[in-house]
Amino acid sequence: MANGKSFGLLSGNALKIIAAITMLIDHMGVVLFPRAEILRIIGRISFPIFAYMIAEGCHYTKNKLKYFLSVFILGAGCQAVYSLYGGGKLLGILIAFSISIPIIYAMQFMKKAFLVKAPIAIQISATLIFILSILACYALNEKLLIDYGFFGCMAPVFASAFKVPREIQKTNPNEPSEINSAPKIPFDIAQLLNVISLGLCLVALIFTMSALQAYALLSLPLLLLYSGKRGKLKMKYFFYVFYPLHLAALESISYLLKMLK
Repeated sequence: MANGKSFGLLSGNALKIIAAITMLIDHMGVVLFPRAEILRIIGRISFPIFAYMIAEGCHYTKNKLKYFLSVFILGAGCQAVYSLYGGGKLLGILIAFSISIPIIYAMQFMKKAFLVKAPIAIQISATLIFILSILACYALNEKLLIDYGFFGCMAPVFASAFKVPREIQKTNPNEPSEINSAPKIPFDIAQLLNVISLGLCLVALIFTMSALQAYALLSLPLLLLYSGKRGKLKMKYFFYVFYPLHLAALESISYLLKMLK
């Protein structure tokens, strides 16, 4: 996959910027202009892009625990602000993605067990861990109010469905190794399959949430234009900071407008 071709030239940073802008527009519609449905329609583009980027993060990270903790801690830190924005006991999207990440890791473990032809006991164990992680996700969504619900948590998992774990990708065709027999999916085909898989999850959201979620499908052509590259600038911490700051800013503006009335 790493040596394959992609469909387009949009870097990960470019996609995240699009997602951040459309998320801001969406939240402006919720907090400041609740009657402007067009803002909510535009905002549907953001969630699938962020979900796909979470899948990419799980695929490329060199430190799985650190990646999980960075998303979870940020989500926990944002929860106070998000509670003001979402109201009540709603847990924000970063908490949902924090649930997604261990499921993706479990799926990676299962894939590796089968692709390297591990002993049958390990294959069975890996499969059971993956299934149990999905069941745990479902149970959490039954007990807690999580943004986008069960299929929201599963969206990054669907976007990872056809990714071959990096640890077992063939890097040197002349180097003998038992893992070299693992099937290699060209990047463009894998990207197409992952986008289609994510699209199926978005369809499930239409039926479990509202018809408004149908506009999230507009994000899929953008994801097909993903180049598979991060981009030249290191913008990781910008996106981490942008999320809580834009919520706080919108809530502050809303509060001031109410005070002026």
